[in-house]
Amino acid sequence: MTQTDIKQPLFGHPAGLFVLFFTEMWERFSYYGMRALLVLFLVSSMGIGGWEWSRENALELYGWYTGLVYITPILGGLIADRFLGHRNAIVFGSLIMTLGHTSMAFETKFFFYLGLSLLIIGNGLFKPNISTIVGGLYTNNPEKKDSAYTIFYMGINAGA
Repeated sequence: MTQTDIKQPLFGHPAGLFVLFFTEMWERFSYYGMRALLVLFLVSSMGIGGWEWSRENALELYGWYTGLVYITPILGGLIADRFLGHRNAIVFGSLIMTLGHTSMAFETKFFFYLGLSLLIIGNGLFKPNISTIVGGLYTNNPEKKDSAYTIFYMGINAGA
């Protein structure tokens, strides 16, 4: 897909809006899926594939994960503004999150923590920049920006 294709109208909006819609939808699916399953996995018995952690330790890790996911976008925005640009930050963030989920498939403590770390870093690069690109699609058509964000946030809700 070229830059020209992304700017072509689709339902009165640039086609890029719908690319961003689905990208954000899958990122939110990843995040909320991880939040829903992380503690359950950690506290479940080994006989059913869990690690038999105490609730306190599992919830502590969950708190660290959630807190870092919410604070790293500050750094991700700075990195995008000063070095990578918004589009590259999203691409790198997406790839890093993919590597994070892939790492967790290996089911060892090293790859588990590596996977969580990669998810946090990837989210930090991804999250603050995708909304910026949505707004950038409407520099020549600002009257449609509100409806564009409504569509975009529907993707967030669908993914969640």
